[in-house]
Amino acid sequence: MSADGRLTLMAVFAHPDDESFGIGGTLARYGADPGVRAVLVCATRGEAGEISNPELASAERLGEVRELELRCACRALGVEDLFFLDYRDSGMAGSAENEDPRALAQADQEEAVGKIVAHIRRERPDVVVTFDESGGYGHPDHVAIHHLTKAAFAAAADPARYGEQIEAGLQPHQASKLYYTAIPRRFFRSAVEKMTELGIKVPQRYLERVDSFGLPDEACTTDVYVQDFWDTKQTAVACHATQLNPDSIFALLPPDTMRELQAWECFQLAETTVGEDPNGHDLFAGFG
Repeated sequence: MSADGRLTLMAVFAHPDDESFGIGGTLARYGADPGVRAVLVCATRGEAGEISNPELASAERLGEVRELELRCACRALGVEDLFFLDYRDSGMAGSAENEDPRALAQADQEEAVGKIVAHIRRERPDVVVTFDESGGYGHPDHVAIHHLTKAAFAAAADPARYGEQIEAGLQPHQASKLYYTAIPRRFFRSAVEKMTELGIKVPQRYLERVDSFGLPDEACTTDVYVQDFWDTKQTAVACHATQLNPDSIFALLPPDTMRELQAWECFQLAETTVGEDPNGHDLFAGFG
């Protein structure tokens, strides 16, 4: 909880745009709630990402540009504070960027966990959100930030860990809930059904794999209704201009259809000290 008595939601992700494409609706919903403060911890500046339009950034300046894009998205979503862990984007699995000594993939685990612990102890979140163990689609940085955040969630409450932080005034803190983000398979199935209804040709490679995309529907313990914040999410997504893919299969669908498909955002409750949400629709269920 923040010093002014508001509940605090902390999202911990790997790259700029993870917050918007993944849970932008949820961040917008809670960012608009006067009783909630939303903050974001981002491990890297996305230096190894693709560039959708070479006029927007060069490879040398991509990290700088993507930081600006992320700050734009945070303003749109109502995220009040943004913190970087200052690692470098590791790139996709097997790429040369994996071996960069500055990359998140090369980070000393104890040090990296400690950085997240410091943010948890300082910001004192009630709820922490990060990727699930698959990282959504297996990106090494997504997988890494999952494991680091899971470890930090526990370590932040342990007075025997990172004693130098305690000596500096950052007292141990037990966040009440840890959630993992997830995209359920029903989303991908529904997208294919909508495309078929609209006469949009679905690539065969997509049809062959659609039942393997995402997580089983039952993995969602909490579905947050965010349709009323879909426009805000799209404003945040648009901030990430270097990462917008005009060839995405979802770009084929009309905005009203996407608004319907993205009406809910799915989460897995991983840890809780306040019980489960009986209705499954609020990350802060069980508080107060």
